[in-house]
Amino acid sequence: MALSFFASVGFARPAFGQDGIASDEASAGPELRELLEAGGMVGLLILALSLAMVALIVQQMLAVRRGRLVPRGLAGEAYGLVSRRRFKEAAEVGSRRGGLLGRLVHAGATEADRGYEAAEKAMEDAAAEEAARLTRRAEYLSVIATVAPMLGLLGTVWGMMLAFNEFSTKANPQVSELAPGIFRALVTTLLGLGVAVPAVASFALLRNRIDELVAEAAGTAEHIFSTLRRQTPPPSVTPRPRGASALSTSKAAPAAPATPVAPLGRRGAGI
Repeated sequence: MALSFFASVGFARPAFGQDGIASDEASAGPELRELLEAGGMVGLLILALSLAMVALIVQQMLAVRRGRLVPRGLAGEAYGLVSRRRFKEAAEVGSRRGGLLGRLVHAGATEADRGYEAAEKAMEDAAAEEAARLTRRAEYLSVIATVAPMLGLLGTVWGMMLAFNEFSTKANPQVSELAPGIFRALVTTLLGLGVAVPAVASFALLRNRIDELVAEAAGTAEHIFSTLRRQTPPPSVTPRPRGASALSTSKAAPAAPATPVAPLGRRGAGI
């Protein structure tokens, strides 16, 4: 895709006569076959990355769709079941319908018997796991966008080395003798950039799309379990008496009983 774009656009190369003045007729730009032949083995590697990029873009565009991640009608069906506290059936519906929203519903309904907080925690964990799984596949486009221009630079350096190697065999080579080698060296950089640019753009679009759909599914799942949140009683707290402090409510330790002392009259009577 990217390689055929550059080949179709072509490069205007003016034809020079013997007097160094450009003629009126311009030669056609290089074709894709010429670019691949000039790129050599590095060009073939970049072509393989281009095919992998196209396959990944198509696969991700089919996978990251609203109808696939947020199935139509699932929210209403799950909301009715959760409202009637039929959590087992809601979990089965979420597992059967699938998608990102279905996995969130299944995770929340599985823990709904333990209260809304447990269901909310399960849905948060499931959303984070699904977002990471979807983003992990799209990150291969970022890898291709990084590797392709590096391969192009590698081919360019190698081609420039071969081009300037003419100085070792000829004392003063002509520019026309160096131009073909330099042209072949720069082809790999062109091919690498031609793959990197659409790969970076596609990765950014897919990542934003994934974030948008994950946020939408999480908001929908929260709305499905909103009735459970209203039904869950707040934690009971023992009311403190009005005007009583923490020190006054604590019980004081009982004092030790005093030892009885006999009167002096009786102690002296025995003498």
